[in-house]
Amino acid sequence: MSSILRSQDGSDVLAHVSDNLRRLRLASGLSQAALAKASGISRRMIVSVEAGEANISLSSLDKLAAAMGVGFVDLVRDPARGSQDDIDQVTWRGTAPGSSAVLLCSAPAAREAQMWHWTLGPGDRYDAEPDPQGWHEMIFVIEGTLDLELHDDLRRQPAGSYTVYGTDRAYAYANRGEGPVRFIRNVIS
Repeated sequence: MSSILRSQDGSDVLAHVSDNLRRLRLASGLSQAALAKASGISRRMIVSVEAGEANISLSSLDKLAAAMGVGFVDLVRDPARGSQDDIDQVTWRGTAPGSSAVLLCSAPAAREAQMWHWTLGPGDRYDAEPDPQGWHEMIFVIEGTLDLELHDDLRRQPAGSYTVYGTDRAYAYANRGEGPVRFIRNVIS
């Protein structure tokens, strides 16, 4: 079934889900039975997931997260990673070789999320004014190298890389290369 989170070797996202589910359930003061009732997920499934013995659907993870008042990413995030925004975790594997989905990063949203496909020609740039406090952008570079100027920080983002950042100060995109730069830009408000 394509919506199932599958384990490969026990060291992947299901291990994180197991630990995170138990920790977050206890922190919210819920027993396994109470979480089952609140989420509509069977207690048997919760016991199996916490033990690291069961695959679970992504929609079931959403239901568990909502019942505990946390986000989906709180369940799948590797707690050993330093950044709270940077997830870079395989969260789905299909049955065919090479089929997978990687959750790269997350940013809080209160109102809206927009997805943009940008292309900057050689030597071009885009200067942005600050957005309201709490807005974020997520960038995934498809082609070329994007120079992302954030405040006093320059991030060189080559093809295949991504980043997430707050946009409450001036920032700019620049293409200092000889070919086009193409990237996906998500604006979260």
